[in-house]
Parts: sequence; structure tokens; C-alpha cells
Amino acid sequence: MSTTDVTVQPSRPTFDAFLSWLRAARESSPVQHDEKHRYWQLFSHADILRVLSDPATFSSDLSMFIPSQPDFELFNRGNFVRMDPPKHKKLRDLVSQAFTPRVVSALGLRIATITNELLDGVGDAERFDLVGALAYPLPVIVIAELLGIPTADRDVFRKWADTLLSREEQDPSALPDEAAMERSAPILREMNGYLLSHIRQRRARPSDDLISRLVRAEVDGHRLDDEEIVGFVGLLLIAGHITTTALVGNAVLCLDEHPAAAEELRADPTKLPAAIEEVLRYRAPFPRLARRTTAEVEIGGQRIPADRLLVLWVASANRDSAQFAEPDRFDIHRKPNPHLSFGYSIHFCLGAPLARLEARIALEILLDRYRSIAVARDDRCELHNPFAMVSARRLPVDVVRFAASA
Repeated sequence: MSTTDVTVQPSRPTFDAFLSWLRAARESSPVQHDEKHRYWQLFSHADILRVLSDPATFSSDLSMFIPSQPDFELFNRGNFVRMDPPKHKKLRDLVSQAFTPRVVSALGLRIATITNELLDGVGDAERFDLVGALAYPLPVIVIAELLGIPTADRDVFRKWADTLLSREEQDPSALPDEAAMERSAPILREMNGYLLSHIRQRRARPSDDLISRLVRAEVDGHRLDDEEIVGFVGLLLIAGHITTTALVGNAVLCLDEHPAAAEELRADPTKLPAAIEEVLRYRAPFPRLARRTTAEVEIGGQRIPADRLLVLWVASANRDSAQFAEPDRFDIHRKPNPHLSFGYSIHFCLGAPLARLEARIALEILLDRYRSIAVARDDRCELHNPFAMVSARRLPVDVVRFAASA
């Protein structure tokens, strides 16, 4: 498909406009070539699942498309999200030693304690910003404590995430150009230096935190050097909190739109895990992924040459009627629910169990503490550009607490 046929993005993208754009693209031509930006866009669940399932043909290494920049290259040394086998497996196995299911499950009590402390900090306020009060600080505190870095620095971490992930330009699906790389370089340099300092401290004085375990971890006689650990830790710190921040905020938005579902979950919290999966499908935090073709390949009847960039619209795959019955209906009972919001195959999100655990505990406590939680209608809800991230920056909510027992 030529660039002149590519579905035009809305000029002022609301979430509904974004979904309409995805639907039009998916139904008109689920594989589209954009000559202007020199990438191919995929919109169907089947095509995207195929790409994610075949890392040999569809590489995660996009370095050939990104201008060289020293700070970015340092960060990418340990960023296994952008690696292919066999290096990807070796480095992911190293991280997995220090990020086991046992470590995650043991965090449940601490997550509940932090959630209650943050909500206690709101006091008797009948309106507060859910993101600022809970959805942002909760996962940042958890991941910072897990890594062994100061939770008091969380405002700095948010600045890093906002700069590196919250791209608000009209076409955020495109990879950064040289100018964008230069703009982000000071933040990357600051983050790399901060993390290297903590890594070197742990190498000199090991503790029981995740950085210390990464320093000690070994696979086939290989240990990570400090510069490789920077990419790991930076990825866990940034992606490890932004996903949960988005998930908790998106869950509240979904339940505000579907109050019957909120009441059902309040009455039976055991249904929360399934509800969280539906939130992930319905409002995928990261709406797209990217891959590179390693050989000429045919997708959806289109011949795509080697070394071409593919933009995979996960948010579209999650709304594909060929895979999901009534895809635009929010259904906390949906089963099965093969959404792709955490990726698939070898690059399935390593932090998914932690994000799910944090969201389940936070939502259970919110629903238990408040008789009603409604998005404020006379205050400004600030949302990210959905082409870049489906998440609230600021989410004012009106709450009514349950009456205290006598």
C-alpha cells in the first residue's frame, strides 16, 4: 500500500479518535507502507502475533535505524529488549536469576503496606489526583526498594520517564532522529551516571537488593560488567514503574465508565485478575512495538524487503474482531483473553507478574476503602498522546469512603 493510501492520523488525538483510526486502518488495509517515514504498519492480531513469535525473521535490534549517540549506546549495552538470541537469552537469564517469581510474590505484603500509607496520606480528602497520590509513587517505591536505590529520588525518576517515554509529537510511532537523540542525551547521561554510581557502590559493598544480585549473577561463567547492568537497571526502573502507573490509572478510568463492573469487583475481589487482563487489552499502556525484517517476507499479501522497520499496533491487535468477540466491549469475564499488551514469546515482559500484583493489590484496597470512585467531571484529566502511551498524567477522582464501623 502506498503512502497516499495510509490512513491519516487525527490531528488532536483523543483515545476515541485513536481507536477509530486503528479500526479504519485494520479494516481497510491491515498491512500499510508509509513511504514518508519509511516503515510498515501492522494492525491485525494474527500478523502481529506472527511477527512476535519469530525473532529470527523479525529482529528486535533496531540500531541501524537510530543515529549513533554515546549515552544511548551505553544504556543499550544491557537493554535486552533490543537484543536477539543468543545474546538476548544469556542476558535475560542473568536478570531472571535476580528477578524470580519468589522475589515478586514476596513483595505482596510490602505493596499493600505502601498502598495503605499512600492513601492514608490523602486523609479525608474527597478529591485527589489518583496518579500523583498512588498510581505513580506505588510502583516507583516498590521497584526502587527492590533495586536498592533511594525512594526519595522518585521525582527525578519521573522526570527521566517523562522525557524518555512520553513522546507527544504528532507521529510518535517514528523512531527518534538525530535531533531527538540530542534532546534526550542530557537525561540519559544523568540517568546513566546516577545508576553507575549505585552499581559501583554495590559492587564494593554488596547487599541483598536486586542490583547486588545482578552484580553477583552468573551464566556460563559470564558476569555482567557495570556498564551492562546500567541498561538492565534503567529498564527495570523506568519500564518497571510506568506500566503499573498506566495500568492502575487505566483500570480506574475503565471502572468509572463501567460502574456495574466496579460494584461486581468490590463485592468479589477474586475477579480482579481477570479484570486486570481486560484493562490491559482494552487500554494497552504501550500501544505499539517495533521490529526489523531480517529477510524479505510476505505479510498480509504484501512483500516486505529485508531491513525494513515494522510498527506493530498492539492496541489494534487487542481490538481485532477476528480474535475477540465484541472487541469494543469492556468485559471483565472475557476468557480466553490473548491480548498482546505485555508482548509475546521471548520478549514477553519480564516485569508483567510484578505489574499484575501491584495493580491487583492497589485496586483491591481502593475498592475496599472507597464506596465510590468517580473521575471528576469538573476538573482536568490529563492524558498522554495515545499514539505514544495510553495512560493518565493526572487523574482527579471524587471518592466517598465507607462509613467507619462503630
